[in-house]
Amino acid sequence: MASDRSSPLLQPARHEEDGGGGGGGGGEGGGLSVTRRLRWWQRALDLQEDKRQALFSIPMILTSLSYYGIPLASVMFAGHLGELELAGATLANSWATVTGFAFMTGLSGALETLCGQGFGAKLYRTLGIHLQASCIVSFFFSTLISIFWFYTEPVLILLHQDSQIAKTAALYMKFMIPGIFAYGFLQNILRFLQTQSIVLPLVMLSVVPFVIHIGIAYALVHWTVLGFKGAPLAASISLWLSGLALSIYVTCSTRCKNSWEGISFESFSYIFTNLRLALPSAAMVCLEYWAFEILVFLAGLMKDSETTTSLVAICVNTEAIAYMITYGLSAAASTRVSNELGAGNIDRAKNAMAVTLKHSMFLAVAFVLALAFGHSIWAGLFSDDSSIIAKFGSMTPLLAISITVDSIQGVLSGVARGCGWQHLAMYVNLATFYCIGVPIAVLLGFKLNLHVKGLWIGVICGLSSQAATLLVITLRAKWTRMDLSVGMDKEDPRISQTYVN
Repeated sequence: MASDRSSPLLQPARHEEDGGGGGGGGGEGGGLSVTRRLRWWQRALDLQEDKRQALFSIPMILTSLSYYGIPLASVMFAGHLGELELAGATLANSWATVTGFAFMTGLSGALETLCGQGFGAKLYRTLGIHLQASCIVSFFFSTLISIFWFYTEPVLILLHQDSQIAKTAALYMKFMIPGIFAYGFLQNILRFLQTQSIVLPLVMLSVVPFVIHIGIAYALVHWTVLGFKGAPLAASISLWLSGLALSIYVTCSTRCKNSWEGISFESFSYIFTNLRLALPSAAMVCLEYWAFEILVFLAGLMKDSETTTSLVAICVNTEAIAYMITYGLSAAASTRVSNELGAGNIDRAKNAMAVTLKHSMFLAVAFVLALAFGHSIWAGLFSDDSSIIAKFGSMTPLLAISITVDSIQGVLSGVARGCGWQHLAMYVNLATFYCIGVPIAVLLGFKLNLHVKGLWIGVICGLSSQAATLLVITLRAKWTRMDLSVGMDKEDPRISQTYVN
């Protein structure tokens, strides 16, 4: 064990603990710290932090939207081929999200803690090691997911989905299999760069592949014999282009010279360290995504399943796009909190959270207003069916509420990832969505015959409970730096500890 302790990897940062918390921000022991005595609204008025987060979050929002837009654009191209194709593509996209994309995104959340706090502690070499360990983990789970995706049709039929829709969705999924591997690597590299505040290059490296994807999808769907199959194949191709572009940037950029020293077998030693954060992080993300996507399956059990499935899927995709905006801010919260905690600046971490919450609420209101005035245009991008467009308009008030609440919990979830509280957030999501949200959705949707509106009211109840619980944890918990000692994967102590004041 002594030889492990001598390794430079993940050695704990040296900070003054006598109230200063790292010389700049005033830790929990700093009773005389002015920052600590500021209330939340005073923290939110920090103009310097405002500017820093704006420069970080805007590129991250554009990046998140671009990467999310790749599979979504494929659904739109497929959807205009017919109502069955729309239902199959939206179901397939939902299935791909809940069984693959969400899981990969969650796994990469371990890097937000490990790389974020490591960067704050100036342990730059550790970032590249943990990136490689995370990619190994992602490749393993991508292989398992691809096998599962191959048998999509019998699984969907087992879940009582319409046989024709299930067959169409299964065909779509088979051409998405190559994309899950690329998506896992892409998310890991994205977190690696994000935690170092390397965000401006990400805009070009995400927007350009998205624009190229539009051309690829159009060409494969309309100019080749692939037709419907061309839409998911285009998404797989574009995801690989995005992943390769990010990989080339990491290996060639001088900004990564300290954090990326090339491939190292040392990364295999930190797979279990990564897994202890990655698995609860994946569960944390998936539990929320699954709750939303359960609505799509529940809609398939209602009368006129093609219409209800398409309507709920459009609502879920709209919510997801709004969350992509929030996720850019969530990434800002995670990065700023983890960096400051790694440096020992606990009060600065709390200050960053308050500023992010302010930004998130502002953007949520802007998105809701845009949706209120342009919901018909937006729904028309998914379907040409006038009845679906009209029904989507009636869902807009409920969407406005869920998007606003989701913007709050998104930032708080980012704080949880930055602090290493993924296990707590996992339990919160399990309780609030599956003990509150989904049961209420079933009761209102089926028993009280509120149909799609009843399903969405259940989602709002789950989101509200989740946001309230995360807020209580965030306010009551004592924020501490994560134990970054190298022996933790062998001695198996708790990775992070949370104390209640």
